[in-house]
Amino acid sequence: MARRYLKTMILLTIVTLIFSGCSINKLVMNKVGDMLAGDGAGSVFTGDNDPEFVGDAMPFAIKMYESIMRSVPGHAGLVVTTGSMYIMYANAFLYTPASMMKEEMYKEQETLMNRAKNLYLRGRDILLDGLERRHSGFMELLNKKEFEKILTMMKKDDAPFLYWAAAGWVGAFSIDPFDMDIGITLPRAAGLMDMVLKLDPEFEKSSIHDFYISYYGSLPEYMGGSNEKARENFKKSVEYSDGKLISPFVSLATSVSINTQNFKEFRELLNKAAVFNVDMNPENRLVNIINKRKAKWYLENEEDFFLETDKETPADIDEEE
Repeated sequence: MARRYLKTMILLTIVTLIFSGCSINKLVMNKVGDMLAGDGAGSVFTGDNDPEFVGDAMPFAIKMYESIMRSVPGHAGLVVTTGSMYIMYANAFLYTPASMMKEEMYKEQETLMNRAKNLYLRGRDILLDGLERRHSGFMELLNKKEFEKILTMMKKDDAPFLYWAAAGWVGAFSIDPFDMDIGITLPRAAGLMDMVLKLDPEFEKSSIHDFYISYYGSLPEYMGGSNEKARENFKKSVEYSDGKLISPFVSLATSVSINTQNFKEFRELLNKAAVFNVDMNPENRLVNIINKRKAKWYLENEEDFFLETDKETPADIDEEE
């Protein structure tokens, strides 16, 4: 009897495991997702001091995250991480180097820009799909620009979805402002970012205000651009980041300063960025290194952006990162 009972229990255990395999796999994948999307995961990339090394590693990492995300599509952390990594990669390792290429490299530049636009939108769509899964009817309301109704559905932990979706949206438009299919939908991106500000005013400290510097500073007035609003957000960005990020200085210089042909301001902002100590902010070392390089490039090519420049005053360009 005992042996028969034991055989029966073993058989039942095996059957249970077979029929619950999907649940076990899902549990394991959720645990893996929690680990990969944890607070310390992002700093492995953002704290690095070698942009080329990170740039080479990111495509594999992104596809790994995406494959796991597809196994557990409801995992919020994986959706945000995957979507945002597409957008960060597009910006840092495709758009930025392409924007600094010489004129004779226009074919390579066009290829990189097209790739960046594609990945900006891919990241955006992953995040928008994630929001639809979390809040059924979200996309219908977004297409109707019923932002107040959407806001009533949102919670504070939706802020990362909204922020990165908006960032990808505007990033794609910045590459191809003649794409009217994106242009006519741009107010939806602004609406998403406004929601972030209402849900979590201190979201990642200065990130929202960094976005608005470029958004208001780059768009023409008829599309909502405003140099005044860009400057206001610059002040807030520097304040919230305790002056430990280069991005607000570069963003204001390369948008408002150039648009208004304010060469003195352009030089002052980028000189600060060029001599910035990137080790002062270890968690954001990578993005500061990339923006420092960008600042130096603009200073070295300043005559391409201004009708009149002060050639007698050299830019403060140092050689160390």
